[in-house]
Amino acid sequence: MNVVYILWLRELKRYVRSRAQIVASLGQPILYLVALGFGLSPVFQKAGQGNYIQFVAPGIIGMTILFSSIFSGAGLLWDRQFGFLKETLVAPVPRIQVMLGRTLGAATVAVIQGLLVALVSFAIGFRPTDYRELPVAFLFMGLIASLFASLGTAIGSTLQNIQGFQMIMSFLVMPIFFLSGALYPLRNLPTALSVVVSIDPLAYGVDGLRTTLIGVSHFGLVSDAAVLVLAATVVLFIGSYLFNKIQV
Repeated sequence: MNVVYILWLRELKRYVRSRAQIVASLGQPILYLVALGFGLSPVFQKAGQGNYIQFVAPGIIGMTILFSSIFSGAGLLWDRQFGFLKETLVAPVPRIQVMLGRTLGAATVAVIQGLLVALVSFAIGFRPTDYRELPVAFLFMGLIASLFASLGTAIGSTLQNIQGFQMIMSFLVMPIFFLSGALYPLRNLPTALSVVVSIDPLAYGVDGLRTTLIGVSHFGLVSDAAVLVLAATVVLFIGSYLFNKIQV
C-alpha cells in the first residue's frame, strides 16, 4: 500500500504546486455561479422556485468535481508520453495499487476543487439549510470524485494520445453535465428526457448534494448513495482491468 500512498501524494503535490491550475479551475464555476446564478434568479423566483443561487450551487460543485476528476485521465496520457508511467508499471508491485494511487489522488484533488467552489458559493450568498448535513455532503463529493476519476483512468488506459482523449471527453463530459439536472429541476421533464437523466450517474450525485445542502431531493438520499456506490465500484473494476492491459 506504500505505492498507493506515494502516488496519491504525488497527485496532491502536483496540484498544490500548480497555482495556475488552482486559479483556472475556479474560472468556469465562478462564471456559471455569477452569470447563471444572478442572471436566471429573477426567472426562477417568478416561477415560484425560490433562490436560484441556492438551487444551482450544489450543481456547480458537482460539475467542478466531474470536470476535475474525469480529466485526470489526461495526466495518465502525459505520464505515458514522458515515460513516467513506464517506470511506474515496471516496478515490482501489483498494477492495481498503481491504479488506486492515481485514482485516489485525482479524486482528492477533485474534492479540494469542489470545496473551493463551495467557499466561493458561500461568499456570493449560498447557505446550507442544515450545517449538520455537511459531512454527508462531503461524502457525496468523494463518491462523485471516485466514480469519475475511475472513469477517466479507464478511458485514458485505452488511448495512446492526448488528442483522442480530448475528443472523447468533449463528446462525453458535457452530456453528463447537462443531463444531470445541475442547472435545472428534474421535476416535470418529458418522459424521454427523464429516462436519460435517470441513467446519468452525476444526476444522483447532484441530487445527493442538493438533498444534504438545501433539503431538496428528487431520487431520495438512499437511492443517490446506492447508485453512486454501485457505479463507482463497477467503473473501478473496469478501470483496473483496462489499466492492467496497458502495454509498456
